[in-house]
Amino acid sequence: MFLELIATVFAGVAVAGIVMLINKLIGGLLPRWTLPVGAGLGMIGVTIANEYGWYDRTAATLPDGMEIAQTVENRSFYRPWTYAWPYVERFVAVDVTSLRQNPALPGQRMVDLYFYGRWSPLNTMSVLLDCDGARRASLADGAEFGADGAVTDAAWVTVPADDPVLVTGCEVS
Repeated sequence: MFLELIATVFAGVAVAGIVMLINKLIGGLLPRWTLPVGAGLGMIGVTIANEYGWYDRTAATLPDGMEIAQTVENRSFYRPWTYAWPYVERFVAVDVTSLRQNPALPGQRMVDLYFYGRWSPLNTMSVLLDCDGARRASLADGAEFGADGAVTDAAWVTVPADDPVLVTGCEVS
């Protein structure tokens, strides 16, 4: 966040310098307001570029075995252009290398989810997926396992069969 602030300030200074250079080259014909307006537009442009580029930069740095299951786009009234071109504000990645299966329960899988947010710290959560029953349960508070390996205290939540996390976790063998 701090580096983006520094980049934004430097962009404003750079655009102001370009406006000053253009003004000098054309003999000072530009109105005085073009310098602060140019600097402000440069800063807004860099801020918008950082917002739209965050998802691609972050997704490119994911290690092997991390599959993006779901993205959440942002639209807001104070950024009217986001209604035409929304940007990805957060996403969920499934760590398929953390996949665990119990041979006694072939339709269930445990995976780790990673929740990435634009201005949020990285959060993780282990979940139990019931691929046959289209449901999932959070294992965030710890889990009790029975003698057969089944989770006994799971708070199951029914999800649609096309739930992105369920599909991503269940398609991996």
